[in-house]
Amino acid sequence: MKILLLADLESKYLWDFFEKSKLEGIDLVLAAGDLAPQYLSFIATFTTAPVLYIHGNHDACYDDTPPEGCICIDDMIYEYQGLRIMGLGGSMLYNMGKYQYSDKQMRNRYLKLKPKLFFSKGIDILLTHSPAYGINDQEDMPHRGFKVFNTILDKYEPKYFIHGHVHLNYGKGIKRVDTYKNTTIINAFERYTLEI
Repeated sequence: MKILLLADLESKYLWDFFEKSKLEGIDLVLAAGDLAPQYLSFIATFTTAPVLYIHGNHDACYDDTPPEGCICIDDMIYEYQGLRIMGLGGSMLYNMGKYQYSDKQMRNRYLKLKPKLFFSKGIDILLTHSPAYGINDQEDMPHRGFKVFNTILDKYEPKYFIHGHVHLNYGKGIKRVDTYKNTTIINAFERYTLEI
């Protein structure tokens, strides 16, 4: 399965210099937040793959202009061709924005999903906007990761943890791909293709 990962920056390669062949062979699109709804609608128009998304901290515009042809999986476990994907969007609370949460609020969102996690027997992919605490996050409050994501990684050991929020152009030391125990972590900034 070939999965297109998107986050934070609309890819000129896909949007400005679009050719339909660039989406050929894509089986699934996962969007990790902070993307224009028009961009996601555009992607959905030119692929037969489902476009699944969660909210970033700058996605309040989705309330008035949701991405058309896309599926929001925030606070859900969504199964696609045997892949169990859990979505938890938003960032750390730093200025009372709509999709911002305290550690406690994010933990409560996770706790509400525990019965579904039990019945689905875990997850294969954790899709979030923010990273986990201490794993490729930043020290400033807006870019600090959530501690509960570490708990999820430890307890359920998903094959993949996909996030955005920490842009690869922020400076040295920001990793595109990393590992934590048995989980491969991917920063989906702009675009990345994952084959599984």
